[in-house]
Amino acid sequence: MATARSKVSAGDITPNRRRGGDIRVLLGPATVGSTSGFMGVLTLEPGEFVSEHYHPYSEEFLYLVRGELTVRLDGEPVALAAGDALMVPVDVRHRVENTGTEQAQAVFQLGPLAPRPDLGHVDTEPLPNAAEPSLSVGDGR
Repeated sequence: MATARSKVSAGDITPNRRRGGDIRVLLGPATVGSTSGFMGVLTLEPGEFVSEHYHPYSEEFLYLVRGELTVRLDGEPVALAAGDALMVPVDVRHRVENTGTEQAQAVFQLGPLAPRPDLGHVDTEPLPNAAEPSLSVGDGR
């Protein structure tokens, strides 16, 4: 595990593609020993999405760096453009879709942590890449 003073590069993190897109937890329990939440980056190509899920313990903060996204909150679409931010409350189902014509990249942060990484996400639709290795988003792998 890295220390709290360690620099973490996105290229050093194995992407989690199980729920769709390229999700990389940069600062989390496994990478820097965080105890209150985790932060990472999401990259989606045009047409890609992160399947619908919710967080029973955590709020999620999403900041769109580039591209266009539609985030469906309990089924209701919210359009985001570069420079927009969105908070997803605890227990709100959400699905993130790249509805634009270019790659989208977002920074996300969740907190507080679930009691265990396997309790951090509840999937509510089939996973697009269910055959991918099961990496827990919240543990930083």
